[in-house]
Amino acid sequence: MSDNLVFPGDKIASIEEYEAGHNTFDDGDMVRAATMGEKDMDKKTRMINVNHPKLLSIPKVGDVIIGKVAAVMSSMIAVTIDYINGKPTTSKVECICGTRNMRIRNVALVNDIASLKIVAHLNGTIHAVMDEPELGIIFTKCRKCGGKVITMRDAIKCTDCSWIDERKLSSSFGKSDFIHLRE
Repeated sequence: MSDNLVFPGDKIASIEEYEAGHNTFDDGDMVRAATMGEKDMDKKTRMINVNHPKLLSIPKVGDVIIGKVAAVMSSMIAVTIDYINGKPTTSKVECICGTRNMRIRNVALVNDIASLKIVAHLNGTIHAVMDEPELGIIFTKCRKCGGKVITMRDAIKCTDCSWIDERKLSSSFGKSDFIHLRE
């Protein structure tokens, strides 16, 4: 094992020697590691960083994410984040999106693919919205038979069993290259 390997909370240096940099924090007395990785001490700038071998992709406020609906509750949905601003991520972090103020009965179903905008990070939870026309469900299937669906004004209709259902559809529903990769 390397001498440079540190774990979260490990003391790395005194605050008199180095300043806290990326993946580190100042506890008032010492610079400590915020994540596991290798410490990188820059003697020229007197800055210390921890380089994590696999950076977790956490979306920032204002980022647009695409992900799979993991859970549907009465006033919110949970979405597993697969893409941040069009770039794939493997961190499998989830965000929640409130659906209480939407006048649609079925905003989304589990396994739908949704496009959301990140609005906040509160209490360790990532909050998102789908209140703009380009945000919402970009891919779904029929809830009855699992068949392909087409849009009908504000609803979707199954091409196999003719079931009509509601969803909060994105303006890019059925037009995205992302959908063709998933069919």
